[in-house]
Amino acid sequence: MKVEIVDYNSVWPQKYESEKKLLLSVVGNAIDNIHHIGSTSIEGLAAKPIIDIIIESPSLDILDSCKDQFELLGYEALGEFGMSGRRYYRKGGEQRTYQIHAFVTDDKNVHRHIAFREYLKANPEVLTEYEELKRRVARECNNDISVYCDGKNDFIQEHEAKALERWQLRT
Repeated sequence: MKVEIVDYNSVWPQKYESEKKLLLSVVGNAIDNIHHIGSTSIEGLAAKPIIDIIIESPSLDILDSCKDQFELLGYEALGEFGMSGRRYYRKGGEQRTYQIHAFVTDDKNVHRHIAFREYLKANPEVLTEYEELKRRVARECNNDISVYCDGKNDFIQEHEAKALERWQLRT
């Protein structure tokens, strides 16, 4: 997979909204909540041009029963794909354009992703640091997505912990 970071594109939220409507129309019975996450969800942040979506579902069994509907929409259903309790779907194969991370409603991973997104939005200096790191790691990773992800891991873990603290204080 080519690891390419591009400048923010204002069309990304529109792409998410279109995909959300499509998903709700076809697999809405499996969806309690749906969220735009990842770098494409943060205005101004450079990103890999892949729309990341989180689906919260009443159960994994319901998601599993919708495999054919996801496939009709062009998604590959890849099961847990390395993360227990998740269902992972991608559209566009190795050069994916959309990816869905689906969990049971209120799963800690849903909160983790949303908290990190909101933390980056609220902390412009951290957002800038993250963008610089992403661009540097993308240049150095030789198009190896594992190396790219590993290169961001320490930063993400450090700031996810802060994000979750902030997230828990919101109520």
